[in-house]
Amino acid sequence: MDEKCLVQYQNILNSISLGIFTVDLEWKITFFNKKAEEITGLKALDVIGQYCHDVFRGELCPDGCYIREAIERGREYSQGNVTILNKANQKVPINITGSVLLDEKGNPIGGLGSFRDRSLEISLEKKLKASYTLDDMIGRDEKITKIFEMVPSIAESLCNVLILGETGTGKDLLARTIHNLSPRSKGPYIKVNCAALPEHLLESELFGYNKGAFTDAKRNKPGMFQLAQGGTIFLDEIGDLPILLQSKILQVLDDKEFFPLGSTKPVRVDVRVLSSTNKDIKSMIEGNLFRKDLYYRLNTMEITLPPLRERKSDIPLLIERILQDLTHDMDKNIMNVSKVALQLFLNYNYPGNVRELKNILENAVALCENTTIHPYHLPQVLLEEPSKDSLLSGSMALSHSLKPLAIIERKTILEFLDQCQWDMKETAELLHIDKSTLWRKMKKYNLSPIK
Repeated sequence: MDEKCLVQYQNILNSISLGIFTVDLEWKITFFNKKAEEITGLKALDVIGQYCHDVFRGELCPDGCYIREAIERGREYSQGNVTILNKANQKVPINITGSVLLDEKGNPIGGLGSFRDRSLEISLEKKLKASYTLDDMIGRDEKITKIFEMVPSIAESLCNVLILGETGTGKDLLARTIHNLSPRSKGPYIKVNCAALPEHLLESELFGYNKGAFTDAKRNKPGMFQLAQGGTIFLDEIGDLPILLQSKILQVLDDKEFFPLGSTKPVRVDVRVLSSTNKDIKSMIEGNLFRKDLYYRLNTMEITLPPLRERKSDIPLLIERILQDLTHDMDKNIMNVSKVALQLFLNYNYPGNVRELKNILENAVALCENTTIHPYHLPQVLLEEPSKDSLLSGSMALSHSLKPLAIIERKTILEFLDQCQWDMKETAELLHIDKSTLWRKMKKYNLSPIK
């Protein structure tokens, strides 16, 4: 190629909106266009001749490079999202496509990378997701977004709120959110689990006691209501509150005062009361297990949180959010969940709701040694009842003869084989097993590319 043509090609590459660079087989940069300079903050004159992994300092450099993958596996191109560091050592998320450069005889002579800055795209994604969150709560299902819409007004009103819902639906999280969004947010937030404390201790925990009130009362101790002065007290599992203590709670709500144990002087308090229960409180009232007048004082506003099985469209969003937190806390690099594993998550009914989902993911993250959660990382409870539409292809006799875990393993292997176009070496690498192990499992499950 003469010098004039080369200049023309360079001018064309400098005018497009993608960052473009090329490397030789030693991974040294041979070309770096204007957009690449703009995204990285580096000048072409400074980077040409440098190793590309020293220039980009990406999270996959040097061994997981998409250009390397294209060259070594003989692919036309390989694409993905990574994060690099710019000149100012700031992280820049990019989408990159790696391609092979060939000579006239078809032999590799280097590679080409084209990339774009995803910063704006990610910023917009975060703004979109913000519409699905409320403080630390998350969801896009209509049932939960309606609650999100009303919570700011409820928080501002300072009325007492009764939160209903099954165990694990997020009643504690909603109570804290109401406090955080309220004018009392700078005041204390005190949580009392009415089901966790024995009856003989609960009264002293709630209202405190004076020195000498009983044998071991050697000093005055303020109760939870006093500690919540100027803020919010959250009475979790109020349905477990003994009937005798219910009248004392009612007195605090009505008179804004109470008597600590052993005291003849009332203590005045200014607190907002939030409460929750997973019990059928109206049935308890009919059975004389809960005071009707206390119920009406607690639920100036009543919110019922839906169980997770009634908002399954939120499961992928919840998985993404929980995984982000878990992988950060556990120092892992798990980015996604396989299609088969996600289907298992969607099939399950979660009697423990969001709390159970988080526990399942925590266990999976602990077991996962790569970047993707697969069915074999999940507990048996998710594998026991696969839905009809998620059963495997292949003979029905074979499917019916397999145990649930084997069914999932067969489907996972089949999924990866299809993804890799039945390249056994590549499939084994993705599954993190030996090629011989893959061959034995294919034989066991009667898997072959000819159907």
